Order: sequence, then C-alpha cells, then structure tokens
Amino acid sequence: MHKAMKPVILLSRVCPIPIALNNAHAFTSFVCKHRLIDRALPIAATLLASLTITFPAFAQFPQPQTQQATPPVQLPLSGRTAQSNGSVTTTETPVPGVTTSVDTLNFNVQVQGQYSGSTPGIAQMPFNGKLGFHEAILRALAFNLGQTGVTQALRQAQGQARSSRSSLLPNITGTALENVETEDLRAYGFRFNFPGYAIPTVIGPFNYVDFRAHLSQTVLDLTALNNYRAMNAVTQASRYSAQDARVLIVLAVGGSYLQATAAKARLAAEEAQVKAANAVYQQSLEQYNRGVLAKIDADKNQVQLLTEQQRLLTLQNEYAKQKINLARMIGLPVSDNYELTDEIPYAPAMPITVDDALKQALESRADLKAADAQVRAAERAISAAHAERYPSVGVTADFGGIGVAPGQLETTYTAAANVKIPIWQGGRVEGDVEQAAAVLAQRRAEYSDLKGQIESDVRTAFLDLRAAASQVDVAQRNVQVTREAAELTHQKLEAGVTTTVDYTQAQETATNAEFDYINAVFDHNIAKLSLARAMGRGAKDLPQFLKLP
Repeated sequence: MHKAMKPVILLSRVCPIPIALNNAHAFTSFVCKHRLIDRALPIAATLLASLTITFPAFAQFPQPQTQQATPPVQLPLSGRTAQSNGSVTTTETPVPGVTTSVDTLNFNVQVQGQYSGSTPGIAQMPFNGKLGFHEAILRALAFNLGQTGVTQALRQAQGQARSSRSSLLPNITGTALENVETEDLRAYGFRFNFPGYAIPTVIGPFNYVDFRAHLSQTVLDLTALNNYRAMNAVTQASRYSAQDARVLIVLAVGGSYLQATAAKARLAAEEAQVKAANAVYQQSLEQYNRGVLAKIDADKNQVQLLTEQQRLLTLQNEYAKQKINLARMIGLPVSDNYELTDEIPYAPAMPITVDDALKQALESRADLKAADAQVRAAERAISAAHAERYPSVGVTADFGGIGVAPGQLETTYTAAANVKIPIWQGGRVEGDVEQAAAVLAQRRAEYSDLKGQIESDVRTAFLDLRAAASQVDVAQRNVQVTREAAELTHQKLEAGVTTTVDYTQAQETATNAEFDYINAVFDHNIAKLSLARAMGRGAKDLPQFLKLP
C-alpha cells in the first residue's frame, strides 16, 4: 500500500498540483500503467483536496484586486499657517517729549517668533566687522530663521503635492517569492474513509518560486485628482508665504538697523553733552577754589555732570543691546563687537496717493495671494469630498515567471480592470463634505479680513508718515532754537552776567532737542518702512522709500 501511494506523493513533490492537473491525460496513463485503477477514487480525493487548498496560493491564478477608495484631503481649518512662524509689526505709543510736555509719537518694530533668530552665517558669508544697511538685509534674507521656516514649509507642501500625485500615476512594484508548504487535510474538514486504503492526512511538502512585476494605474478617480489640485494650491500658497516672509524680514531687520543707528546717534550726542558738562564743572571748581563761586553752584554743576554720565551709561547699554538683537537676526555671532557704517538721514517720502498705494498693495501683497490660494485649495478639497460619490476606474496587471525552480519558470500574466461604484458608505461622504465646507467658509472669511487689514495698514502708514514728517520739521526747528539759546547763554557766561548753572541747563536743553530730532528721523524712517510693508514691497524697492547710502 505504501508503495502504491508513492508515485502520487512524488508527483506532488515534483510539480505543483494545478500543473499536474493540466496534464490529466499523462497522469491517467501513468495510473493505468501501474494498475492503480482500483485505487483511483482515493487518489482523486487526495488530489481534489490538495487542489482546493493550494489553488488560491499560486500566482498564475491571482485573485482580482479591489481598488481602494481614495479619501479626500483634510485641510487645516485656518489657512494662516505662516503666522505660526512669528510676526513683525510696527507699533506707536504717544510719549512725553524730551524738551516739552507735549506728547510725541514713538514708533517701534516688534519682532516675535522665528523672525528674531537666525542660523549661523559666517561660514557662508564672511564678515569683516563692519555692517552696512544693505549687507544686513542680505544676511537676513539668507540666514534669518523666519525665511528658513517658510522655506521648509514650502518643501513640505511640495512633498505633499508629489505624494498626492502618485495616486494618479502608474505604480510598479516587483516581488520575488519562494514558497514551501505542507497542508493538513483534516484541518480543512476533509475526512476520507475508504476501507482497505490509507490516505495521508498531511500532503506535501511542495514548493514553487515566483518572480513578478505588478502594475496598478488609476484611470478615473475624481477624488484623487481634486486632492492633487488642492495640494498644488497649498504649495502655491506656501510659495507666496515665503515671499511675504522676505518682506517681513526686511521690515524687521531694517527697523532693527534703524533703531541701532538711532541709539548710536543718541550716544554720540550724549558723549558731547558729557564733555560739555565736565568742562563747566571744571570751570566752576576752579572758580570755587579762587573764591569767586559759591560751593553750592559748584556742587550743582557736579550733580549735572554725574547725571549726564549716568545717562551715557544707559545709552551705551541700549546701543550694545540693539546691536546684539540685530546680530541675532542676521546670522552674526551674538556680540556687539562690530561697527554700523551707514546712517539713514531724513528724506521726504515718495510722492504717492493713498488710493494708488492701496491699489498697488492689493496687487502686490504676497500674503493676500497666499490667502487666495488657500481659498482655492479649500474649494478643491470640497470638490474632492463630493467626488467620493462618483465611480472610479482602475486597472491592474502583473507579469512574471513561476515554477518549482528558478531554471524551470513558466511565463504567466494577469490583466484586470475594475470599476468601483459607491452605493452607501455609512454617511462618511456627508461628513467629509461638511468638514471641507467649514474649511472653505473659514478661509473665505480670512481672505476678506485680510483685504480689510491691508487697507487699514496702508491708511495707517500714511497717517504715521504724515505725523512723523511733522515731528521732524518741529524737532529740527527746536534744535536750531535751543542751540542758539545755548550759544547766547555761553556768551553771557563769558561776560559774567549769568552763572554756569544757567549755561549747563541751556546746554542740556539743546541736547534734549537733539534727541527729539534723532527720534523724529527714526520714526519717519520707520513709517516709510511700514508703508513699504503695507504695499508689499521688498528689499529691491527700499531705495524708493529710504535715502540709502
């Protein structure tokens, strides 16, 4: 009995069962030749069980592949993703004037988030210790962390767009498979009971190898197509956000450079005041020693000198901190050990009307273009959600060789087309549409709000510019008057008709007037930078707004 079954077991080892059945005539001759007619029934039962178990496992009989539904892209509710990098804003605070009790405008550029930092840039762009305005802007555009952040965000959006495009392009994979297995017939429910015959319950081992290339291609999938268009719009929005970030960097670094130069000018004015106060004190001390000046007058002059020295220390500290903040934003070592070479003097603003500036702003502002692209992305996303209700078409194919050994491969292939028709998906489509509609409504609201903000920025910049220009004119005349008063007081001192205390006070008033003028010029330049930002102008347009060296 064991010998009679041996040819069948050997046959299953040499050739996979389905291949043996394809040669049914040869197999029948083999059985008859060995006088196995009386045993054909149990042999056939064993082969049938083997075929039932192993049939799905062979690559030349692939199962039809079901096309998976493409989910619609889910966008964030807000399209203002660039704001997560930080912000650069111009603020103004009315403060008491130095020389009068009248409140004056005090402009300041507030830099927050990534725009206040940078990556080291000395290796890529050497530094000689002298920093001009143009070089500061160039270094900031290259190394400021705000630019780095939006650049990486753009790369991420481009990668997401490529990933969404992959579902529309052919996908080709290769597989290499070697399979060796045995099967327990009883585990599959087969119970053979033929009197006088012993039928094995475990068949095998049998093996095969398979080398195959697989292809899948989407022919029609409106959800995937709209996903790709949505991500393209997001990529475009990221590109516009990167352009807007460059404008913000110009405002941040330009404002910081102007603040540092203003601090430098105040420091120079105070140094001159300290020298003058020291000269007056030395003169009063000499007069006191000669007995022609009272002790109290000499003490007053000394107090004035000490006050000016204290103010000088404060201004030195302020100037050093301004330089450190500037270095942090442009990739220089965090130190104040460098020199600012450019001074930005007062120059009248460019002749332009509010309406023309507003028109240019609506045409040029990159953040408005980014908001528009975010709206278009949301529109594509809601189209992708609606398209889940539509049929999709795809094709799959494979081609390769299969056999019991690599040298005995037979070529086989499969080609299939499938159509997926959604009937009922448990309300998932309605939920996706509702989410996409909420995103679209939010982004349209943000777009409308940004247009209003741009108009506000332009009109506010014009008001600030006009007020700052008036302050410059008043401060300039005040400087002339106080200098003339100080000179007359000095002449009276030499004539002996006034005291050194009066002269010291007149000199201090002149210095304070100089501070007011420095602040007014700084405010005027900041107002022009704010107007440039409101109109969406970048580094190349700065000569139209500032009198650069």
